[in-house]
Amino acid sequence: MKKFGDYTDIQLVELFGFGDIGAFEEIYNRYWLKLYAAAYKRLKERETAKEIVQDFFTSFWINREQVKIRTSLQGYLFTSIKYLVLNHKRAEAVRNSYAEILLMVGNSFDNSTEENYYYKELLERVETEVNLLPPKCRNVFELSRKQYKTNKEIAELMGISEKTVENHLTKALRYLRVNLNSLLLLTFLYLRK
Repeated sequence: MKKFGDYTDIQLVELFGFGDIGAFEEIYNRYWLKLYAAAYKRLKERETAKEIVQDFFTSFWINREQVKIRTSLQGYLFTSIKYLVLNHKRAEAVRNSYAEILLMVGNSFDNSTEENYYYKELLERVETEVNLLPPKCRNVFELSRKQYKTNKEIAELMGISEKTVENHLTKALRYLRVNLNSLLLLTFLYLRK
């Protein structure tokens, strides 16, 4: 039985490229905690940091034949985690922005007939735009925003990874933000009168 603990990173990368599960396990054991610490340092959220590192290693193994490490293994791993954390923060910012806009619009209306009409029109427009999303993306968005499912619950329900769920939500929110900007701006200007 091979003792992968004695192997250098370069040797592990070479074996990993050939699909050696032992080499992968050694890379995982050697770097998991360090990558988790790096993710946690940026996020300050234990569960999210764990999920990002776990998703990375899952993807790393699945895509092992396409992985091209041109620098050091350590550099590749830490750079990958850095970008996954940035993508997560970006997606979170988009979700928060969308939620704030809906909250602001919802709280700004009183019960006058005219404002109820505009509010109903805004909700209908949002629903129309949601229906224009690709089916899988729409399904993820509705499970998240209408049924209040977590990314993990959605992933289990749909048989996809949490990263895919996050990507669908980011895509949906970006699409809605772009396509509803003019309507939200007009509504906001109306409310400021």
